[in-house]
Amino acid sequence: MKYLHTMVRVANIEASLRFYRDALGLEVLSRQDNEAGKFTLIFLAAPGDSQAQVELTYNWPNAQGVVETYTGGRNFGHLAYAVPDIYAACQRLLDHGVTISRPPRDGRMAFVRSPDQISIELLQAGPALAPAEPWLSMPNVGVW
Repeated sequence: MKYLHTMVRVANIEASLRFYRDALGLEVLSRQDNEAGKFTLIFLAAPGDSQAQVELTYNWPNAQGVVETYTGGRNFGHLAYAVPDIYAACQRLLDHGVTISRPPRDGRMAFVRSPDQISIELLQAGPALAPAEPWLSMPNVGVW
């Protein structure tokens, strides 16, 4: 048995790519537009780690032009990524307009949400960094 990927349904491909690719830093491995099934699959992974993939699934609008709305269940927790510098990763996300829901006050862990409200955990690779501003005094926002 081998782990393949985690699938996340998305409502807007471009907004999702701005988050997962541009802000979070994942690399697009492949894209499949399926005309017959009316869906698009985009596979992404952290640089150098193509074995742990995220599949973004976009179901095209129906005949009336409506895109299905998805809601998250509490049975799905979050995606998690180790980062070499938690503060730099959070700053990059902020620079892309992403809200830091749980700032890395401890120099170890942060949470953000994708445009479709998927919770993403960022963990400092190795030992925690020394607590630093602005993260130390930044409050939690929303839920994660």
